[in-house]
Amino acid sequence: MPPTSRSFHSQSKKPNITPAPVIDQYTQPRHPDTSHSIEARKALRNYGLAPPNVESHSLQAQRCMRQLESKTTPIERYIYLSNLRNSNVHLFYRLMLDNFTTLAPLIYTPVVGEACQKWSEIYRQPEGLYLSYKDRGSLIDMLRNWPQPNVEMTVVTDGSRILGLGDLGVNGMGIPVGKLALYTGCAGIRPDLTLPLTLDLGTNNEALLADPLYMGSRMKRVSEKEEAEFLDELMVALNEVWPGIVVQFEDFKNPFPALERYQNKYSCFNDDIQGTGAVILAGIISAMRKTGAAVEDQRAVFMGAGSAGVGVAKQIVEYFIKEGLTEEQARKCFWFVDTKGLITNDRGDKLAAHKVYFSRDDNEGKQFKTLPEVVDFVKPTILMGLCTIRGIFDEPILKKMAAWNENPIIFPLSNPSDNAECTYEEAMNATNGKAIFASGSPFPDYVHNGKTMHPSQG
Repeated sequence: MPPTSRSFHSQSKKPNITPAPVIDQYTQPRHPDTSHSIEARKALRNYGLAPPNVESHSLQAQRCMRQLESKTTPIERYIYLSNLRNSNVHLFYRLMLDNFTTLAPLIYTPVVGEACQKWSEIYRQPEGLYLSYKDRGSLIDMLRNWPQPNVEMTVVTDGSRILGLGDLGVNGMGIPVGKLALYTGCAGIRPDLTLPLTLDLGTNNEALLADPLYMGSRMKRVSEKEEAEFLDELMVALNEVWPGIVVQFEDFKNPFPALERYQNKYSCFNDDIQGTGAVILAGIISAMRKTGAAVEDQRAVFMGAGSAGVGVAKQIVEYFIKEGLTEEQARKCFWFVDTKGLITNDRGDKLAAHKVYFSRDDNEGKQFKTLPEVVDFVKPTILMGLCTIRGIFDEPILKKMAAWNENPIIFPLSNPSDNAECTYEEAMNATNGKAIFASGSPFPDYVHNGKTMHPSQG
């Protein structure tokens, strides 16, 4: 994060002239702002392009909220906010900070999922940088085309696994854009120091390839080897143009190779493995304090054995080790379920490399093929969902969790909300309000015995 003295908020306290949005230099070179003084408008040579009244940011925000509320669908509201961010960056963040609970779901999950699915339809203006596989060999020159000279952080995706929606190709740009908007609004990182970056490495999504409006390259996704070579060039180029830049990898289908190659060489991290893991670990620590249960008594069933799930579990393993368990004891607290059932050493299939660490050898030759079978076998204290299967944490499973635990820990983490393993209401109803709940996307409050309960979000 940039030093506090350079934060967005400290800069925003300087009145009069709104700084240009990220790509404003070639989209709106002389955008008039009704908060500018008459003197500022004259200096900017746009006096007369806006009504003469000088308005406060608060009054501007009121007008924007009224305009936003007139939109009838979430995607229309997303488009409105996107246009506002690109035309008046200060006003966008003023509106966001004043109405964060209302606007956060429109800026990121769950609405960003629909925005990504429709990105090529709703596209209006540049919001980030696109680097195509066809441009290999000249990535450094393309990075220098970015109009802001100083960039300190980039969020980069290859679009291969956007949220729980699969391969969306260049339509995944909504993820870097949304994440960085949250980082500005919540952490004060100046927007002109950030770069939303999408890698166009093809797509295996046949519907997109057949869509005449799709804006990415019309080719199948490149091989893992070809992507690795492309990423090697990218990382060198990024650090040549902006030395020390923080690189956040986001929504890569196979994120482990890049993280292993670069994490000790560059300032980088993978959000799905490390970012999600850190946040969920914080939630688990808080939940365990509430239950009072010791780490050695935890039994965690993970529905979904992808990179995010394994990354979360490994962070929790490290915490359990710090709390006094051996690595083997900590590892044995986890049971992973994928599409074929409980992951075991003797299941008969070749396990993906990242699954081997949590493969079980204590199943005594029996294979548990469904989540209900695994839940009955393990009697978990923690139920974690990262499989994007809506409703798989059904009422019978949730009721059993409540029967075995005074306060069952239930984390349906899949995004967007439509892919969550259960809703907050379903978890609270089935457990009589006893569940300790956190989800990946927001859910409405729940009223239990006259008391309003608020869901947590990871």
